[in-house]
Amino acid sequence: MEIRRLSAAFVAASVIRDLFDREGIPFTPVNQINWPAYPYLPEVAVRMALGNDALLIHYRVNEQAVLARYVMDGDRVWTDSCVETFIRPNSAEGYYNIECTCIGTLLIGYGEGREGREPLSTGQLGAVDRWSSLGRKPLGLVNSPTSWELTLAIPYTLFGEHAHQVSSGEFRLNVYKCGDDLPTPHFVSLFPINVPNPDFHRPDFFGKPE
Repeated sequence: MEIRRLSAAFVAASVIRDLFDREGIPFTPVNQINWPAYPYLPEVAVRMALGNDALLIHYRVNEQAVLARYVMDGDRVWTDSCVETFIRPNSAEGYYNIECTCIGTLLIGYGEGREGREPLSTGQLGAVDRWSSLGRKPLGLVNSPTSWELTLAIPYTLFGEHAHQVSSGEFRLNVYKCGDDLPTPHFVSLFPINVPNPDFHRPDFFGKPE
């Protein structure tokens, strides 16, 4: 996956898509099915860039149903239609989980494993600019094929002592699409995960961006 550096300051989430198009930032498919019990593969692609002050992410999804219930940051976002990027800075013992629903409801935490993670506060999460093609209001279940896009501008300051490494691209990552409570649950990833059961909290399977 290519993550390019852009000389762009204070980029609003609403302009990331057009900015990436102008700069020719390519999409990378997220299409690894890791667990035979969950064979459904929605169409998912992601592209990223390093801005001057923020990590810029653009997701594109086409799935057979969409679920969007949660509107409060920090809630159970992974049970709705959710895209996720997990990042481990090169010198860090832990990693960041950045999880966001199709309507832009966000959860970010830091820790060394699934348990004992330190969530960012709602005030910190409020610093993340986000845009969704579906809007920001809850939709409930839309049980029909739906395409949607989501962009995030995540200030490097939210990565604390690891801000410089993230802004320099000195990290490993994985990208996911899930939806635990959707009619067809699914757990797909950018890089393969070789464990028996669905588990995204596996930094040992993070990959290095180009």
